[in-house]
Amino acid sequence: MGDARTPSCLGWTLARCQDAGSADPEREKRWAELFEQLDLNKDGRIDINELRIGLGAWGFLRSDVEEQIVREGDTNNDGQLDFEEFTEYLRAHEKRLRLMFRSLDYNNDGCIDLGEIQRSLHSLGVAISAEQASRILQSMDKDGTMTIDWNEWRDHFLFSPIHNIEDIAHFWKHSLMLDIGEHLTVPDEFSERERRSGLVWRQLVAGAMAGAVSRTGTAPLDRLKVFLQVHGSRNPRINLWTSVRKMVQEGGIQSLWRGNGINVLKIAPESAIKFMAYEQIKRLMRGDNENVSLRVQERFVAGSLAGATAQTIIYPMEVLKTRLTLRKTGQYSGMADCAKKILSNEGVLAFYRGYVPNTLGIIPYAGIDLAVYETLKNAWLQRYCVDSADPGVLVLLGCGTVSSTCGQLASYPLALVRTRMQAQASVDGAPKLSMLGQFKHIVSQEGVPGLYRGIAPNFLKVIPAVSISYVVYEHMKKALGVGS
Repeated sequence: MGDARTPSCLGWTLARCQDAGSADPEREKRWAELFEQLDLNKDGRIDINELRIGLGAWGFLRSDVEEQIVREGDTNNDGQLDFEEFTEYLRAHEKRLRLMFRSLDYNNDGCIDLGEIQRSLHSLGVAISAEQASRILQSMDKDGTMTIDWNEWRDHFLFSPIHNIEDIAHFWKHSLMLDIGEHLTVPDEFSERERRSGLVWRQLVAGAMAGAVSRTGTAPLDRLKVFLQVHGSRNPRINLWTSVRKMVQEGGIQSLWRGNGINVLKIAPESAIKFMAYEQIKRLMRGDNENVSLRVQERFVAGSLAGATAQTIIYPMEVLKTRLTLRKTGQYSGMADCAKKILSNEGVLAFYRGYVPNTLGIIPYAGIDLAVYETLKNAWLQRYCVDSADPGVLVLLGCGTVSSTCGQLASYPLALVRTRMQAQASVDGAPKLSMLGQFKHIVSQEGVPGLYRGIAPNFLKVIPAVSISYVVYEHMKKALGVGS
């Protein structure tokens, strides 16, 4: 939701109770004035650039507003709005705004107050405090009454291409789908309308593509992490630089991307399985009442169970990824050859080595990631968001980066043990130990710091992974027609 403010110079004095669909000469006169001001080159048409300049001068902060307005109002598909298209867009948009206003005005007194904002957002699964609702109210309240009448509501959203109250709550509901190559976070929340429209799957595809590019870009750091996790304890002189040099000497520069193929390949099935499992688990938790919203702790439980389900199904790919990442030149000809050799030499159970610590690691990662993300985002909104309920992209990126880092820090010892167990059959002289045996061995031989071996490259890849993932995700969303 952008900071949509109508220019005071236009002197909006439209009748408060007039229906948006009825004839109103005064309103159409104002539309004509708006059109004239936005038509900078006076050719009788408004293009995206003119809209951008005009709306920018009036205080609109969203960068995607102009494209959406033209796309919705341009009936002859010439990329511009003539006066008829412009007024028809505003007429239809005001009608939508009127319906939204009435749906929020529960007591039918012609105004929206604090309690009605809280009630409407709560029905969408967005639990907000009175202080947070007050900030939303203040962003629209122009006369200081702490209530929103129809004029204030319409003027605030006149150039915001929203279609229902769910769009208004968008930045409270949705987080950014960023992939940093570790456990995926608790899945996003989607409305029934979004599921029916196919937006969910387009967003998942965008997230998968972003993850593929992000993981490929940071693959050398990921391989370095796995190399240090497995081989770092055997040679105390091994550090970041010596490990990189050793890998390049053994297989050339291209060897830094070993294991990346299957790491990318498992994104799509893991995302799809996790999302479907999450939806089913939420349905079971809600029971017959579909309108009940899940609290943060319930989302954590549902997300953790969904993550465990996805990991159980795709876990053999995790084992293959570790083996291919650590392989020496000529050891395997590809994924199929690696799987065949593991099966013939070690049996089916080898594909689930390290499964227990991997599954246990989901709980602290998902729990801390979600809790820190929600806490940071809500703290920012309460303290700094005076004009809008939108925390902004940079804030969401920052919250996601910090929360993911905290989640990794908590679950890293389990991730280390998992990797050691996955790799132990392929490392000469490595002890064949259980999960508890690995913990005891690491602490006795390397001390507690040994449980965090390889964490440096893991942290080094967070910022580039988040940055690449976000840029690709936003471009893919635009290409697939998913609104920002």
